[in-house]
Amino acid sequence: MSNAVYLDQIKQLVELQKVDDAIFAVKQELERAPRDLEDLEQRFEAAEAQRNRVLDKLAHLQEQQKRLSLEIDDDSARIKKSKNKLMQVGNTREYHAMMREMDSMEKVNRSREEEKMTLMEELQLQNDTLAEIDRDHSALKAELEVKREGLEEKIQKAKANLESLSRKRAQVSKAIPQPVFMRYEFIRVRLEHPVIVAVKDGVCSGCNIAVPPQSFIELQRGQQILSCPNCQRLIFWCEHFSVPEESAPAPKPVPLTD
Repeated sequence: MSNAVYLDQIKQLVELQKVDDAIFAVKQELERAPRDLEDLEQRFEAAEAQRNRVLDKLAHLQEQQKRLSLEIDDDSARIKKSKNKLMQVGNTREYHAMMREMDSMEKVNRSREEEKMTLMEELQLQNDTLAEIDRDHSALKAELEVKREGLEEKIQKAKANLESLSRKRAQVSKAIPQPVFMRYEFIRVRLEHPVIVAVKDGVCSGCNIAVPPQSFIELQRGQQILSCPNCQRLIFWCEHFSVPEESAPAPKPVPLTD
């Protein structure tokens, strides 16, 4: 294969690779968009579950607060009643017994007041936590609504873009000799993207491994399309693209030879 024909075929393959790069990017976007939505939904569900846990805890604390308030009120009423009774006591023994009972009730009441204070602190803490969760919850909910609305539109645009790129790919492919195109396609369906890559400073940009010296010499000669011995991608020497296009005569496509 002459150097001019080789250069022309490499440029055709690179052009095809550009189209495939665009197709690859759109397909990645199509795969990523639902995953992004799913991740956001999971984050929202986690925030919702956390919010519900805090709400349950608040409800329980409020029930405890209500119970304590009633018990404190009952104790206060009993203490007041006992104090009134104390004024009517006729003997010392009964007086001391009632004093001990009142002292016991007051201790219980003080203990309940302390429990109520602790409960109020915990209620405040949980309310602060809920306010913080609500901010994140509301932001996630709004983001989720926007993403859900935009997802279908995004998918339709990506599909339309794919159709356009597929038509462009068919046009670009026609300019490539069939054996060369078949070799490209063989690699494309078996390897990770991309198919054809540049070799710069003796290193394949597809796998970042140095090309053997003899292979690099052959690559520089520019007489046949070579593959990287390591990753099997098609390779070209980046310096070949510095050759002015007008210096090469118009080539006639020829079948790929090894």
